[in-house]
Amino acid sequence: MKPETTPLADRIRPQSLAEFVGQEHLVGKGKPLGVAIENDQIFSIIFWGPPGSGKTTLARITANETQSNFVQFSAVASGVADVRKVVAEAGERLKAYGQKTILFIDEIHRFNKAQQDAFLPHVEDGTIILIGATTENPSFEVIGPLLSRCRVYTLNRLIPDEIRLIVERALADKERGLGNYNVEINDDALDFLVQASNGDARIALNAVEIAVNQSPANSKIDLKTISEVMEKKPLLYDRAGEEHYNTISAFIKSMRGSDPDAALYYLARMLEAGEDPLFIARRMVIFASEDIGNADPQALPLTVSVFAACERIGLPECQINLAHGVTYLASAPKSNASYSALLQAQKDVKETLNEPIPLHIRNAPTKLMKDLGYGKGYQYPHNSEGHYVREEYLPEKLRGHSYYFPTEQGFEKKVKERLEKLRKRL
Repeated sequence: MKPETTPLADRIRPQSLAEFVGQEHLVGKGKPLGVAIENDQIFSIIFWGPPGSGKTTLARITANETQSNFVQFSAVASGVADVRKVVAEAGERLKAYGQKTILFIDEIHRFNKAQQDAFLPHVEDGTIILIGATTENPSFEVIGPLLSRCRVYTLNRLIPDEIRLIVERALADKERGLGNYNVEINDDALDFLVQASNGDARIALNAVEIAVNQSPANSKIDLKTISEVMEKKPLLYDRAGEEHYNTISAFIKSMRGSDPDAALYYLARMLEAGEDPLFIARRMVIFASEDIGNADPQALPLTVSVFAACERIGLPECQINLAHGVTYLASAPKSNASYSALLQAQKDVKETLNEPIPLHIRNAPTKLMKDLGYGKGYQYPHNSEGHYVREEYLPEKLRGHSYYFPTEQGFEKKVKERLEKLRKRL
């Protein structure tokens, strides 16, 4: 049988809420979006969710069930002039026929500020109903005035049972799907397909369509066939978007929580997604001082060496250096005492501003400065027993303030013991 020219994912796209699979929290019985569509009380929306979760399908269903004119734009290919043309036509249609126009913008996060500004007033006055789709956090990518005029609905990644149902329907559907091929799929092949699609219905449908087209009629698709045609699912990761920050946050928190396994997983995930190894190494250098500090003073020089190795060697080999550093940092004793001390000192600096530095610890390079008392009475620690003297170094207003409180972690325990011993001396 001659393969269809229209992709399966488009042919079997649901036309109504009754056919739609997934997102029960939005379109299930009594849920907000489903109720709005059923009552023809639709409003401007931003659909935020991973690829293949149903954003475009829901936009089309919304137009179908509210009998609205549907216009689809791609933010990559459309410009301000296109928006203005659609707005003008939408205004005429609304005036002449009372029909609403839904302007659907795929990848709205790729529209720049000027493009978003172009349709803002028309969303506000009701000339168009905007439905935008994005895989990126709208609060990062959509301008505030437009975001405030839209409701943001978050779509979840489809669960395995939902992907399974979508694939089974496609294989059975003789009108729009693959039913006329009389091809079945083995259970183990279907299980693999469902898991490997990673919640993306489009990936699952594309793979099963290729497998069916390569199989003779009245046959069964086995695991070997489906694994060969299964396209590689790129990780959801945009260096400028939310998933970037989610992943690096998980990476840092895993190291802070002393879990080398989780830290390695997020390292591998970032590398697989194409993250710059120097970005990762920079975060590790910061972590060494922020979260380990004097609990293990070797953490900082080690991570600086990892950064230098990444800079000089590059991928793929430098991922080994990164793994070395990550396992060390995750396994090391932790202390944020140095960082906390800095924050408290900065607070005092901002609140007290330019407190006079005590005269006895000021430099006195000129006779006038010496005559004014600069450096007078300064005690040189190296001339004293234990290279320590009891002295006041803070400005007078801040005397008695303490910032650094060493912990009992790792080497910092020794630091604490030494400072306590020195402070007890007269």
